Order: sequence, then C-alpha cells, then structure tokens
Amino acid sequence: MSKVSDNKVKAGGDMELKEKVVAINRVVKTTKGGRTFSFSALVVVGNENGVVGQGLGKAKEVQEAITKGIEDAKKNLVKVPIMRGTIPHEQFIKSGAAKVLIKPAAQGAGVIAGGSMRAVLESAGFTDVQAKSLGSANPHNVVKATIKALTALREPVQVAKNRNIKLSKVFNG
Repeated sequence: MSKVSDNKVKAGGDMELKEKVVAINRVVKTTKGGRTFSFSALVVVGNENGVVGQGLGKAKEVQEAITKGIEDAKKNLVKVPIMRGTIPHEQFIKSGAAKVLIKPAAQGAGVIAGGSMRAVLESAGFTDVQAKSLGSANPHNVVKATIKALTALREPVQVAKNRNIKLSKVFNG
C-alpha cells in the first residue's frame, strides 16, 4: 500500500478489498424504436482496516455495472484513522444536500448508522460508531458526504504535532 497524497491510497495487489453494493438504479431511455434499459451501481470497497473508496458504474447489464463500479471505487481509495474501533472525534460535514453527523461510540456499541452510511463505515473497518444522516437521503450524496467526513478526521498524534503540545494534553483538553 503506497501513499499518493495525504490520505489517497493506491490499490496494490497485496490489499484484500471487500465490496458492498449500496444502490442499483435502473434507467429507461425511450426512443422511437422502444425502450432501452441501462443500470447504474453505487459500490463501496474497503479493506476493513482504515481504507475505503466509492465508485459508480454504468452499463447495460447489472453485473457489468457492479464490476465497473468496483473498478472505479478502487481508483478512489482514501485512508481514514481508526482508534480502538471508533473515530477519534465527532465530525459534522455538509456535502451538497447531504449532511452527515458521525460520533465516537463506546466499545461494544456496534455500528449505529443507516443503510448507505453503514456500508461505508463497515467497509472502512469501524466497529463502534454512531452516525446520523441529515438532509438528503440520496445514497450517492450520503456516501460522498460520509467519505468526506471520514477524510476530514485527524489523529490525536497529528493534532499534538501541529499544536506543539504533548499527546496527553490533546486527550485531557
């Protein structure tokens, strides 16, 4: 696994990624000759160890759309910080019409989140987290907002280094 930028990650041959199909949409185009059906698939991939990505695939067949979505998701992988199965701090992000609130949860609480957010959080490897989707219920926007929120998270070590303070002061305030 090699880093590209701050939290962009390249998909290498050694990384085992698990795919989850979040949404499949059937699109109908009516022409003079009749109806033409095509499908779009929103897919989330992750190694359940801090790497997650989302992709969109479009094709005439469902399986082909899912395959294209997986390939697109592998190109858009990002690294997210995981601390003891949860997130380091609370995060609220707006992305388009979707608003996402993610909070750390106590150990053993599980992933408390709605459909498309749950897919992203579980693919990233979080075991204990509370999440709420506010605003848009569109799976595309919710997935984008969730990934944007996860990439905006900062690790305590990084915060301590940026502020030139001890790590214990970050936790105690």
